[in-house]
Amino acid sequence: MKLQGKVAVITGASMGIGEAIARLFLAEGAKLVLCARDSARVEAAAQRMGAAPGQVLTMACDVSQRDQVQALAQAALREFSRIDIWVNNAGFGLNDSIEKMDIGQLRTMFDTNYFGVMECMQTAIPIMRQQGGGEIVNISSVAGHICVAYMSGYGATKHALNALGEAGRMELGRYNINVLTVCPGYIATDFASNMLKGSNPQRVGASVKYGVGADVVARATLNGMLKRKRQVVTPWHYWLAIKLNENLPGLVEWAIRRSMKPTSQVLAEAAAKQK
Repeated sequence: MKLQGKVAVITGASMGIGEAIARLFLAEGAKLVLCARDSARVEAAAQRMGAAPGQVLTMACDVSQRDQVQALAQAALREFSRIDIWVNNAGFGLNDSIEKMDIGQLRTMFDTNYFGVMECMQTAIPIMRQQGGGEIVNISSVAGHICVAYMSGYGATKHALNALGEAGRMELGRYNINVLTVCPGYIATDFASNMLKGSNPQRVGASVKYGVGADVVARATLNGMLKRKRQVVTPWHYWLAIKLNENLPGLVEWAIRRSMKPTSQVLAEAAAKQK
């Protein structure tokens, strides 16, 4: 088992990518501390994994609140005596035009997607330094490389998260702490359904229909962490889109504008495809 004896804290672990990472880490021998804002939902996720007694601790935690993050870390230390891995997965999306976007919702999203990661990193780093090392994994997005219409606020949080990962890796390497940034493309989870939708939401037409499973992200995360990589883009072919955007941004902009549809239509088409 690749994570035997390791203790991993995973935020946003009640569904989707967070749950998939937790399931894989558990299978690889790790002990887990799982959190989400809703304690019942994260407990249900733990039960779905079929963990043995003493393998998993679940807690409610709003990562934008420092006192709750610190309580999470202290509970992990009381239960398992150490924290080897901290996965920052908690986050959500906001789908609206720049013109109509609610600024209050935008600030709330930054509080979770970016400042929440900062709260967690500032809590985890002293613990890992004292232990002599550790792994911090930030779940970002391909949207942190390629801006998408009607997702500007979400993309901004992920651009910021990419920058945080790059700087954190340089600062923390001397303490044997690696920072891995994971950038998934379109993933078949409930993210699109659960994201906040403003008065004018639109999405890329194929964005939901062709997403891969969250298990793909989990496997890429584990492999990238074990190799102490800087960044992982998954599925791998999104690297091609990123490079195309770097060299021919006008073409990518044209393709995105051409493929926009009302979000309700995109979700309905995806639901019909799954039947």
